[in-house]
Amino acid sequence: DLKLRFVISAYSLHDSLLEVRRYEKNFLLYGLSEDQQAAFAYLNLGKKTSAKVEIDVKGLQGAVQLEKLQQKMESYGELLKELVAVAESQNSSRRQRDEIELELRKTGKDLVDLSLSLADFEYSHIKQILQSLITNLGYILLVLLLLGLFLTVIVTRKIVGPLSIIEKTTQRIARGDFTPLPVLATRDETQSVVEAFNKMVRELEKRQDQLVQAQKLSSLGILTSGIAHQLNNPLNNISTSCQILMEEIHDSDHHVERLLSNIDQEVDRARDIVMGLLEFSRERDFQLSWVNLENLVIRTTRLVSSQLPAGVEIASEIPEDLDIYVDKQKLQEVLINLFLNAAQAMPDGKGQINVTARKGLHNVEINIQDSGGGILPSDLPYIFDPFFTTKEVGYGTGLGLSVAHGIVERHGGALIVESSPAEGTVFTIRLPLTGQPTPENQLHEKG
Repeated sequence: DLKLRFVISAYSLHDSLLEVRRYEKNFLLYGLSEDQQAAFAYLNLGKKTSAKVEIDVKGLQGAVQLEKLQQKMESYGELLKELVAVAESQNSSRRQRDEIELELRKTGKDLVDLSLSLADFEYSHIKQILQSLITNLGYILLVLLLLGLFLTVIVTRKIVGPLSIIEKTTQRIARGDFTPLPVLATRDETQSVVEAFNKMVRELEKRQDQLVQAQKLSSLGILTSGIAHQLNNPLNNISTSCQILMEEIHDSDHHVERLLSNIDQEVDRARDIVMGLLEFSRERDFQLSWVNLENLVIRTTRLVSSQLPAGVEIASEIPEDLDIYVDKQKLQEVLINLFLNAAQAMPDGKGQINVTARKGLHNVEINIQDSGGGILPSDLPYIFDPFFTTKEVGYGTGLGLSVAHGIVERHGGALIVESSPAEGTVFTIRLPLTGQPTPENQLHEKG
């Protein structure tokens, strides 16, 4: 480890001295003060590196070479200072400057040669050690190979048995029996696999219960729709009768008139509840049609403009003739979710959202890029999960991106996210170019 650290430091020192020579040549050619300052800076860096190397070189054969190199660096620094002084002096002769330049070049060459030989000397020694290690490693690998063959036989016997049990259990689960496997306290990978398998079984059972519950809710929706339709007609009759009575007894008892007014109000309230039930239970297919993307983005931008902070702007660059075969209302819902999500990610409520689109051979890509703070890498895998949100309580339900992802997938497309905490986020909506709905498009959804 000491030798390797020494070699790395020595090569770093060599690189610094090469930079010194480079700026030395530039200074001699053009006489710029920036070049001589850079040469001094890299020379000082080389001195600092040599001081670190001096600690590592103790006990190594390169100590003598390092001492010579340090002396040369001091000499080089003095010569460079002398050359700068001569160059700035008006009384100096050309011959004097040429002599100093010649000595400076010679000393600089010695510096580079010494630093390279210092690194190469220990590197060759390390190379010999590595060659010896490789030979020894070959023998070790041979022993490990034989040991591995022996262990393979033992492990195979230990794993095949539990796998057979798991296979039989999966067949049992397929028949609807969710009884978990018995966990043996073997304290190895087999125990971990069985525990993970049992966890999966519990999740499957839970998902099946949720599916049954969803089917019950679906049935409830159908029942609710029927009840709402049945209630709607009597409510209309009551409302009509109440209106007629109110007109006929207009000059009669005010108490009766007030009661009829209350009945009319309650009927209206009941009708609103029935209409809400009908809206909840209504189902509709995807309304796919050809939509001009530029117009859709413009309309969506106008729609969300009142909800954006004053410092957030939406800029779009979309081909005028780009048409896509989509459900316009649902895709607009996706764009609204992405626009608002991007705006909420802007630091201090200031930034820009850029919307671009391009037409490929088989699909259309819509990019929504923001200049916000980006998404943490640890959050990216969960960004489309329902109820996952990084916003404060009261500022989001965590359903917007999940809903958007589902809508795009039902179009036969994909919603992709790329983000960097320093560069913002890009959401890419990739949709099929030809408008042929997939089987998923045929699924009904709640209106």
